[in-house]
Amino acid sequence: MDLNLLTICYLIGSVTFILGLKMLSNPATARRGNLIAAAGMLIAIGGTIFLYRNTETGDHLHNYAWIFGGLLIGGVIGTLAARKVKMTAMPEMVSLFNGMGGACAALISLVEFNHLSRELYSNYSAEYISSIQPTVLIIVLGLIIGSVSFAGSIIAWGKLNGKVKDFSFTGQNILNLIILAVALGAGAFLVIHPEHNFLLYAILALALTYGVLFVMPIGGADMPVVISLLNSFTGVAAACGGFLYNNKVMLTGGILVGAAGTLLTILMCKAMNRSLINVLVGSFGGSNNSASISGGKDQGNYKEISLSDAAMLMSYATKVMIVPGYGLAVAQAQHACHELEKVLTEKGVEVNYAIHPVAGRMPGHMNVLLAEADVSYEKLEDMEQANDEFKTTDVVLILGANDVVNPAAKNDPDSPIYGMPILEVELAKNIIVNKRSMKPGYAGIENDLFFQPKTSMLFGDAKKVLQDLLNEVKNV
Repeated sequence: MDLNLLTICYLIGSVTFILGLKMLSNPATARRGNLIAAAGMLIAIGGTIFLYRNTETGDHLHNYAWIFGGLLIGGVIGTLAARKVKMTAMPEMVSLFNGMGGACAALISLVEFNHLSRELYSNYSAEYISSIQPTVLIIVLGLIIGSVSFAGSIIAWGKLNGKVKDFSFTGQNILNLIILAVALGAGAFLVIHPEHNFLLYAILALALTYGVLFVMPIGGADMPVVISLLNSFTGVAAACGGFLYNNKVMLTGGILVGAAGTLLTILMCKAMNRSLINVLVGSFGGSNNSASISGGKDQGNYKEISLSDAAMLMSYATKVMIVPGYGLAVAQAQHACHELEKVLTEKGVEVNYAIHPVAGRMPGHMNVLLAEADVSYEKLEDMEQANDEFKTTDVVLILGANDVVNPAAKNDPDSPIYGMPILEVELAKNIIVNKRSMKPGYAGIENDLFFQPKTSMLFGDAKKVLQDLLNEVKNV
């Protein structure tokens, strides 16, 4: 009876994961989808703790102190981290938590191989070795993928919070391939000869080293793609754990995460008009590139606009398009932006938001940011839709975005971002750019847009500027 109830729990968990993932695709239902998936996970965990029974011995789980101790500690840390994290640090937290998932999968592989090794020494025979080889294969794959995900995610976390700098050297890609090939070769040998258990720890060291070297040279502008890719790695590693334990809900969850992360990675690469190999090997946006790119040709002069002039221009416009970027997130200005939108709307101005697929530091960063300020999802326009609207837009207000509006992606074949689809804001009648300074964006590339005749600069912290602009608009 326990097994039947456990199967039902796992079935409920799997269905809620699929349903929750589907609902996460729409900001209007994302919160509810997250709660549904979390409830399914709670049911699956509860079923495992209280209903699981060993099919050979019939024993239930008995180490409840360790289980509930781990759940309590992890739950408290996760809750506090999620409540205290700023929206600008959300990509860092995603990377860190994703790395913990990879580490968990790697530890599962280590523990299960340890169990197999003890059984192998007490029952050493060709038949037994042959019977455990498929299990060893899953263990090795889970260890390599989980370790790469863990090490790579930790480096990505360090890069996002500024503690780790881009690092590369001549021949690094070749070295990476050699390390990966040796790790896979050692893994294949271990599958055939599982009695050489010391190899597992060598594979662990090689996979961790590869994870570090794999992410270290990748530039900041490519981090959204890397985060998506590492997320898919963690899902695949978790699916390996599902195979090991014959756990349907763990397998389903891992496959869903792996598939979703892979599809998102492909979509992000498409949005940047680059192949995944080019992102991983060509990596623009690193510190090595920025020094040579940002100091190039003389761009000419830029012009500034006063708050009163900007308020007048926007108040008497028919259509205004707001382009949010990382500068908006840093300043925590999403609420002030929403207030400005509401006041302009009351004056009869049509206001919408143009969202680039790779704006911010992780996939969907701007959507989450604006949803936090209760901006209507109906006002968010994707890149293709927004590009059609710019031709009839009176004013574009760019808030901290840089690379995603850089015309060099269309006009300069020598630019590292050449070919990347961008928001074609230069088609609008007037462009107002809010930045703290004239420094290049995250990709380290100068932006010709800022020097065009129809562009005006509005310098300052996005939140302070928007609050002052809001007051000016109210007085018009």
